[in-house]
Amino acid sequence: MTETTTPVRRLGIGIVGAGFIARFHTRSWQAVRDADIVAVSSRTLAKAEDLARYAESLSVGVDVSAYDDVAELVRDPRVDAIWVLTPNETRVEVIEAICDEVVSGRGSLRGIAVEKPLGRNLAEARAVAAAVDRAGILHAYLENQVYAPRLTRTRDLVWARGASAAGSPYLARCLEEHSGPHSQWFWDSELQGGGVLNDLMCHSVEAGRFLLTPPGTDPDEWLTPVSVTATIASLRWGRDHYAAQLEERYPGVQDYRDTPSEDYANATFVFRNGDGEPVIIEATTSWGYVGAGMRLSFELLGPEYSMSANSLTGDGQVFLSRDLQQDAGEDMLEKQNAEQGLMPVIADEPASYGYVAENTQIVRAFVRGEQPLESLHSGVAVTELLMAAYYAAETQTVVQFPVDLEDYVPAVARREWRPRRAADASE
Repeated sequence: MTETTTPVRRLGIGIVGAGFIARFHTRSWQAVRDADIVAVSSRTLAKAEDLARYAESLSVGVDVSAYDDVAELVRDPRVDAIWVLTPNETRVEVIEAICDEVVSGRGSLRGIAVEKPLGRNLAEARAVAAAVDRAGILHAYLENQVYAPRLTRTRDLVWARGASAAGSPYLARCLEEHSGPHSQWFWDSELQGGGVLNDLMCHSVEAGRFLLTPPGTDPDEWLTPVSVTATIASLRWGRDHYAAQLEERYPGVQDYRDTPSEDYANATFVFRNGDGEPVIIEATTSWGYVGAGMRLSFELLGPEYSMSANSLTGDGQVFLSRDLQQDAGEDMLEKQNAEQGLMPVIADEPASYGYVAENTQIVRAFVRGEQPLESLHSGVAVTELLMAAYYAAETQTVVQFPVDLEDYVPAVARREWRPRRAADASE
């Protein structure tokens, strides 16, 4: 007698937000099984419709609905789980609207996934996590780098072959930099919650925690924060020429000569690990890197071993001579700054950067009714570390844990950070 099983119904995914990152996630869905994109919501209906048609063109959804009201998307009976990919300043409002629909019974969800960072500050991050906890929904923090193959495979090898024999690793170095964000709201320190530290160091901090933690273990349980030191600076975009470029490109953006967002940030995070040993994450981020494209670099050092990875090694290289007239574009690499010369090519960016594995594993967990390890509580922990870094840089002190940062909003986010005035006054 042949045993038969009832096939699991494919998960219906609702995408909230229709910007750059939403298109990246949508592209990744071409390799995701057990789920289809069924609905899109955006504050602008035309943008939602555009992303819905894009999803259909990639065959990752059929008859994808478009809404300009997130509550309508939650009430759509085809939507089983939601990916929240909206700008930072909307995060709490959007999450609470979604959870209200679930708590009221007007909508039913099996899971919710929220893009990084979880909030502009610790109070917002905690509000997001608390709302989802109250609604009783499975949740995931969308930190793609901890799913990136270049990190997951090397981390697993290091822990299996190195740490098992010589002891746990002690130093993670994580760097991310490019020439600047795609959208105006990223440059607005109030809307975004800061500058490059909030935008990119959230990646570097969680990648570092991931590398320093044994596979299958929650970093919150393995790593106890001890202290943070940090530096932030306005190096490139506060200069007259580049501040004028921002004004021309994004009319209405704040004056980066006077109240910039930081375009450089460096922080050292000290932890005590589960073995009782001191360990360190060195994180560096920048919007001032002009090169082949976005550069992601990772190192992990242990007693008798090390690992390293760099995104710009790519999958191949292309050379285009100066005699070829090229249109600007990012078809070879995200954030590339040239269309001539010798350039790296990443064949499948959504897979290389971790979006495919991220969405595959989260969908699988939601289908099975399991809580993903990378949860919204991970996002809260990262936000607390970021706020500690901002406070350390702002006060030029070493921040010791535990520290109460619940009501802290960085001076950058309040538009009260004026580094060039301070530099002029000291001369």
